[in-house]
Amino acid sequence: AAAPPLKLSPYLDPQQQPRLQTEFNPIKRVPFLSSRNPLLCVCKLHRYNFKCCLPSSSSTNSVTPAQYYSFLDESYRGSRVLTNEELEKLKALESFVYLQELESGSLWVRVMRIEEMDMTVGLLALSFAESMLMSLQYEALLRFFVKQYLIERRASMPHAVTLVGFYREEGGKRGEELAGTVEVCFDKRGANASPPTPTPPRNSPYICNMTVTKELRRRGIGWHLLKASEELISQMTSSKEIYLHCRMIDEAPFSMYIKAGYNVIQTDSIFILLTLQRRKHLMCKKLPVSNSFPEPDMSEPGEEPSS
Repeated sequence: AAAPPLKLSPYLDPQQQPRLQTEFNPIKRVPFLSSRNPLLCVCKLHRYNFKCCLPSSSSTNSVTPAQYYSFLDESYRGSRVLTNEELEKLKALESFVYLQELESGSLWVRVMRIEEMDMTVGLLALSFAESMLMSLQYEALLRFFVKQYLIERRASMPHAVTLVGFYREEGGKRGEELAGTVEVCFDKRGANASPPTPTPPRNSPYICNMTVTKELRRRGIGWHLLKASEELISQMTSSKEIYLHCRMIDEAPFSMYIKAGYNVIQTDSIFILLTLQRRKHLMCKKLPVSNSFPEPDMSEPGEEPSS
């Protein structure tokens, strides 16, 4: 028998596999993937050094201007007229690249291109399915909802963006592979329509829906997805306050966020448990004038997929 419609309200918890809340409701419209908080997978780094730069034409991972526009044109062609400010921000997104040498290889983070959507959908859907111990028969349904959500969020650029991280193991023969993804909202026009509680300010930057490929955890990739998000926010908006959520039960990610400079500003009421949700902290970090980030926590938060 066909399964009844699912109301999906998923979010990815810091240092934890994303949690998917299901609710059987044959009448109400399905809201796509309500943004929640990021999971961060922190590990010991051989050296901690990041930079944000334009791709070099001499680099094997370089991206030409034609490629930049290829992942934007399809979403915007005939959809709406962009202001000059929006066009400038799109250019900034096109050229954003965060590079990092890890102990075991190299990581670079940039905006998701249209041809990378399906692999990103697969990563997010798998994370949600694993976290809920869902049967494989729901995988296609999950992929459908996740893809619709990513399409909608992509249409909100440059007010929100999906970043993807690619990893290349040092001396490895596997080549580059998708290592993780994270969503960044810059202002109220990019804010999710159904934000989680406690509700963050709609006009402030917000980081959510972060997950790391299972086989690549414990390498510091989650930490650098967070750092890349913060670096991009510092370029895209004058707002210096960044918000995210962390479940109260996630002690290891909570400690990591504290170390990264985030502070709790509000916590869910205990009555949120009546809705079968975990209580969450709303956390905030005020970006410094110059971005110099602390060394990541060397303790390992666990094996669950991170947001």
